[in-house]
Amino acid sequence: MHWSLIKKTSLYQGFFKLFALEIHHELYNGGETPTLRRELLDRGDAVAVLPYDPVRDELVLIEQFRIGALEDQTGPWLIEVIAGYQEPDESAEAVALREAIEEAGCTITQLMPIHRYYSSPGSSSEQIHLYVARTDTRGLGGIHGLDHEGEDIRVHVLPAETAFEWLEQGRVDSAMPIIALQWFQSHHEELRKRWLSEDSNYVG
Repeated sequence: MHWSLIKKTSLYQGFFKLFALEIHHELYNGGETPTLRRELLDRGDAVAVLPYDPVRDELVLIEQFRIGALEDQTGPWLIEVIAGYQEPDESAEAVALREAIEEAGCTITQLMPIHRYYSSPGSSSEQIHLYVARTDTRGLGGIHGLDHEGEDIRVHVLPAETAFEWLEQGRVDSAMPIIALQWFQSHHEELRKRWLSEDSNYVG
């Protein structure tokens, strides 16, 4: 299957970039489409991480204001995982380490990939690089974020089972943390045993 880009026009350049594209592509049954016009939102790639403390069996989630949820009946503050955008020439792992400190005051190790996926491929080129990582939750909490980015982030440290309850109750209602928590729930016991077995100081 082939596709062709006929024309690409910049419509907006700011925090994100918006382009108008004219394309055509082959059809499954043969032939090709007429010229199609599509808008493409270019935000770059994002990296997200779910920190987990296997000793205390606790997860770190964050909560912050989101403009896209402005009309939500429960309010525009969402429960999320730590995340940030990837700068040019910056590795996904470096983003995860940086954002964990900035958004939660959280030092992470042993990053393990969960998935890489398109967040909204009908209109955006953004890919999400999603990880789970090990942390020590002792002393974590409070309000974090960068003032110059307008961040006001509340950190939640909670038992894994409580996070699963939040997921089941719909309190977690955006794609990134849903995917992370569903993956973690299905790998919870295996991951905990593996990381604890690597800790020679742990006594079960």
